[in-house]
Amino acid sequence: METTETFESLVRAEFTPKSTYLNTASNGLLPARTVTALHEAALLRAEGRPLTSLYEDVEASRAAYARLAGVPATRVAVGASVAAHSGVIAASLPAGAEVLTAEDDFTSVLNPFHIRGDLKVRAVPLERIPESVRPGTALVAVSSAQSADGRVADLPALREAARAHGARTYVDFSQSAGWLPMDADDHDFSAAVSFKWLLGPHGTAFLVVPEDFGGLTPLLAGWVAGEEPWDSCYGPVAELAHSARRFDLTHALFTFAGLRRSLDLVEELGVAAVHDHDVALADRFRAGLAGLGHEPLPAPGSAIVSVPGLGRRQPELSRAGIEVSDRAGNLRAAFHLYNTAADVDRLLDVLGG
Repeated sequence: METTETFESLVRAEFTPKSTYLNTASNGLLPARTVTALHEAALLRAEGRPLTSLYEDVEASRAAYARLAGVPATRVAVGASVAAHSGVIAASLPAGAEVLTAEDDFTSVLNPFHIRGDLKVRAVPLERIPESVRPGTALVAVSSAQSADGRVADLPALREAARAHGARTYVDFSQSAGWLPMDADDHDFSAAVSFKWLLGPHGTAFLVVPEDFGGLTPLLAGWVAGEEPWDSCYGPVAELAHSARRFDLTHALFTFAGLRRSLDLVEELGVAAVHDHDVALADRFRAGLAGLGHEPLPAPGSAIVSVPGLGRRQPELSRAGIEVSDRAGNLRAAFHLYNTAADVDRLLDVLGG
């Protein structure tokens, strides 16, 4: 376990933001080690050297995410986006199947189920999901933390309700993987992008599937999905990978070159320590807002804070060197390991000015 001093020294060595950056819910900052790895990967291509190490980065990233998710690496697939993973899950459902979702959840979790056109997609408020699972519900699909306002789903209650009614669960950890401890083994399917709290580049998203693949068909499979990828480059793939790699999409090699180092940093710091750091800053912001007469949307225990009516001030804050988001008129601030109490106080000072 990292001490506070070690935590702070690691973070200082890796991040040099030129702004007060409070927008990780949109994009995480890249650590210095990741930037170096991306540069080195680009040089491999520029200089015509072998790319062997980049393929090693793919498998190292898969293994690192598996450790964070609490599952074997054989259950982790890598693709391009959560929407693509959602699409594969949606395609596995029989016509007429009911999918239970949270109202106004992130589009990538929802849209593939709607696009099918022959599924019964039912949306309820996030807090009512566990009580809304019923006989005949085939799948519950929800984000662990809501993108718009940071509310954290009651995943244990969701899981128990789903089990009681024979429903499967699909959880998008994109807005929590990296700051909120997760146990993907509690769910049938889960996914997460690499470029937010996991501090990686854009270009990939992880998918966790059951050991038996949960009835999914690798509809998007190409040569990398073969048990012997380099023998699967021509004609139909003769033998799909025996692991979740059968659901892989062609690897964004540069992304993995950087992501491997980002995931190393997350593991070095420890998700529990990152969680405590992030949530303490979010709580400091909530307390400061009360002093200014503002009430954030309720999202206890979240690293994301959303404040009604203040979204219009996002351009002004950006001009002042403070990066946040405007989401449907709400100001959304997201706190991560590179943020400090001074960042919180600066945001409060400008909002109160």
